[in-house]
Amino acid sequence: MLSRGVAYMALSALGFSAMSVLVKLAAADLPTGEIVLARAAMTLVISYVMVKRANLSPWGKQRGKLLLRGFLGFSALACYYVALVRLPLADATTLYYVQPLLTAILAWRILGEPIGWATAFAIVCGIVGVLFVVHPGVGAVADPAGLVIALVSATLSSIAYVTVRQLTSPQRQPDGTMRSGEHPLVIVFYFPLVATPLSVPWAAMDFVVPSATDWIWLVAIGCTTQIGQVFLTKGLAIERAGRATSIGYVQICFAIVWQLVIFGQTPALGTVGGAALIIAGTLAVSATATRGAATPRTAT
Repeated sequence: MLSRGVAYMALSALGFSAMSVLVKLAAADLPTGEIVLARAAMTLVISYVMVKRANLSPWGKQRGKLLLRGFLGFSALACYYVALVRLPLADATTLYYVQPLLTAILAWRILGEPIGWATAFAIVCGIVGVLFVVHPGVGAVADPAGLVIALVSATLSSIAYVTVRQLTSPQRQPDGTMRSGEHPLVIVFYFPLVATPLSVPWAAMDFVVPSATDWIWLVAIGCTTQIGQVFLTKGLAIERAGRATSIGYVQICFAIVWQLVIFGQTPALGTVGGAALIIAGTLAVSATATRGAATPRTAT
């Protein structure tokens, strides 16, 4: 049976993979900046309602770091959406998912989190799986700029994930007492709080009035994003950053399924082999998630 943290990260990956499909569908008619703005504005409203229903202050205790997390999240999101528009779904998702490796390394260097054998195995499986999925090699990527943008998004996301881990960890005060970390819902709230005003100028440059179908895509993007973001933050609150984000590799498998079902593109043999490696790494992590992990903390 999956641990709670692993289950949260798997649900997050499912939510974000559905969001990626919807972004590609919406991008047929709408500019990327407008999609980013709509996503941010809708999740801002949803996040605020969730924070108030939980009887929490939306402003948090570590406002500087919360604002930094919001800025990093916005920058990573913007780059990822651009990559989704420029690259095939499986390619963009796969290139983005070098971030678990970067997250594990950053968490080791910054947070002192050990890289256990299961996480290391999952990372190796994930990287090799990435190479299998993009089986013809980097030269086969139709848009080199899209490749670079996807990798920049992965790097920014890695820094953002480590920041989330810091925010959810208890903080020692000058008097020696411990203060609880930020609530996951507050962290989620700061993401669209920062992203919404930053995306307005981008959207205004090339605004298109959405059709009825476009509005359906935009609302669905907001809902699936919120699902992915909430479960991501909950997962990072109770699992080590490197271990938690290695589970995100399953989003590549989801992307392959979506590409076949929604876009009618049959995955190549290399793609199937890569997906098998990714699943193997994920199962290794889930099998050891309850041993040697950081002390769990309740995330509600």
